[in-house]
Amino acid sequence: MKLTALQALIAAVEEGSLRAAARRVSVSQPALTKIVRELEQDVAAPLLVRSTTGVVPTAQGQVLYERARVALRELSGAMEEIAQLGGHMVGELRIGAVPLAVMLLIPETLRTFSREFRQVHLHIREELYIEQLMNLRRSDVDVAIGPIPENLPQGEFHIEALMPVSMVVVVRRGSPLAGARSLEELRSARWVYTGLAGVTGYARRLFEHHGMQPPEVGATVNSTLGLLSLIGSGDFVGLMPRPLALHPAAAAFLEMPPIREGTLELSVSAITKADAVLKPAVRHFLAHLHRAAHQMQRAGRG
Repeated sequence: MKLTALQALIAAVEEGSLRAAARRVSVSQPALTKIVRELEQDVAAPLLVRSTTGVVPTAQGQVLYERARVALRELSGAMEEIAQLGGHMVGELRIGAVPLAVMLLIPETLRTFSREFRQVHLHIREELYIEQLMNLRRSDVDVAIGPIPENLPQGEFHIEALMPVSMVVVVRRGSPLAGARSLEELRSARWVYTGLAGVTGYARRLFEHHGMQPPEVGATVNSTLGLLSLIGSGDFVGLMPRPLALHPAAAAFLEMPPIREGTLELSVSAITKADAVLKPAVRHFLAHLHRAAHQMQRAGRG
């Protein structure tokens, strides 16, 4: 089984088209078709289902695709780590970060890190913390930056605290809900939960922290833009980091009801897989990230 054959399969699955996959791996379409057929012969199983609209993986093809992605990523990472250990700081870093980190920590971190390591290419993915853990488990990112999730399995991740953050209740500017003085007054409102399903989220944590039954889910979003859109244009209630709620892009549309329960206090952290051997570039990135967090906290105190 050749690496080029696995690369061809990955391209075909991700592109959904043999023609597009051939362009991606820089071969002709007949050549790519031959590569895939030879790979199917090697594993003695069909890997792709072909139709007039493109290709999709079979069950066997999906299994091989997922394992091949991990294997090739690990091999690429090993080559980068070998080069970095030899003093050649080259390669890629894949960072998943919550919107707050993208706004407050990432710009300064990138400024100083990229100035020192110009040949390391950074991929930044804005994600909610739930998706970040999934990406870490799949090794789709090297580092996740966000609040420490609840019920995190012991020993699965390594966590480095960066900075505290306060989550505040927000409603549409001018909403009747803006005058609420307690969570109880807002419990019957339509709450926006963040995540893949309405079983998690900061709103649930806030109510449970005060010994209250969490409100029913009015809507579920998996992006900050979705959260801003729903709350800023309707009578929804949600939670977001105070710096985001005060940002000029959001403050014109949002208000923070002065509820007596106050805020939900979280800690933004850098999270890596506990069993992963961190590449030198990752360790340097974490050092620059800590420096940016320290600078941000010092500026806040000033």
